[in-house]
Amino acid sequence: APRGGEPLDISKGEDGKITDVDRAINTWYIRELAKQLGMKPAELSASAGWGESVHIRALRLLAQREASERLEAADREGRMITDDEVLLTLKRWPFYRNPWRKNVMQPGKTWVFSDSLGLLRDRQGDVHLTACSRRYPQVVELFGRWLKDRLPDDAKGFTWTTINVNCNYAAVTHRDNGNFGPSFIKAFGEFEGGALDYWPDDTGGNLEDLPKSKQSFDLTEGLALFNGNCAHGVQPFKGSRYSLVYFTLGCHPSIKHEDRERMKSIGFPLPATNEDPFKLLRPPKGYLKKAGATPTKKELPAYRCYEPAAIPNGRRKPKSAAEVKKIAKARLQPENARSFYNTEQRRAQREEDNMEF
Repeated sequence: APRGGEPLDISKGEDGKITDVDRAINTWYIRELAKQLGMKPAELSASAGWGESVHIRALRLLAQREASERLEAADREGRMITDDEVLLTLKRWPFYRNPWRKNVMQPGKTWVFSDSLGLLRDRQGDVHLTACSRRYPQVVELFGRWLKDRLPDDAKGFTWTTINVNCNYAAVTHRDNGNFGPSFIKAFGEFEGGALDYWPDDTGGNLEDLPKSKQSFDLTEGLALFNGNCAHGVQPFKGSRYSLVYFTLGCHPSIKHEDRERMKSIGFPLPATNEDPFKLLRPPKGYLKKAGATPTKKELPAYRCYEPAAIPNGRRKPKSAAEVKKIAKARLQPENARSFYNTEQRRAQREEDNMEF
């Protein structure tokens, strides 16, 4: 996990490069994390999800606990989740080395630090809430609430099913695969550079044929709403850069009822099954279209970029201690199954689905 000052997670180390000193420090560090959580190291190991090291499990439990505390503080004080609270949560969160997002990788790279929270369509075609979202729901809730309280008036209808959480990579120019409607994006951290380049009228084809003219968004302070199915990429940067990308999967009508209820409870403003993907941004026109056509009505923009002054400063009514406790008790509780989507579970779910018809 990319956090300065912390020892190596030996489960991620390369063979032959992990020393006895690394192992000793890692053992000590896990014991310290367990103490912070009021757990024993063996309990951490037993509760880790599929693919989670003890190191990752401990840090994610801390991120979950701290996110819960931040949500309760915001409820009590009647305020928005702050940028600093999001950044602290991102710094605490340990990322997987994701080898699947090949379309965003720089040449020679085989993985990026990127996690998906919310809805996912896996490589078997199953549409479900990600395991991280079920195990650490208040982390997801905090990220969602940050945006929900800041939606500008002309984007109040924005909905999303998924949040991509990214760390320290500059995505090459690429197109997202099958997004439904636009995406909101915001960057966090201490960095220079890292603007988002965007071709709003891109409709496909060879990326090398894109025109030189493009839009560039500085995401250090403002928000950008763009069509992720059009070409976009991140400029090089120096420093520590995180980003949150909120969007809707094209398969969103296939959300299972139980996942829909879970997602609503952690604040996802889900789209209707007949949602218009172009209600906020117009479709791309293509770069080969002949000039001179006159629109018959006022067009929607191809993107929206919001400077800090245009972002609402949402306030909520402060809650009493009893109200905060009641809200916290009603929140979606973390689940701790080692796996939610193994072969046997998928088979049982298919049989259950078939029995409904």
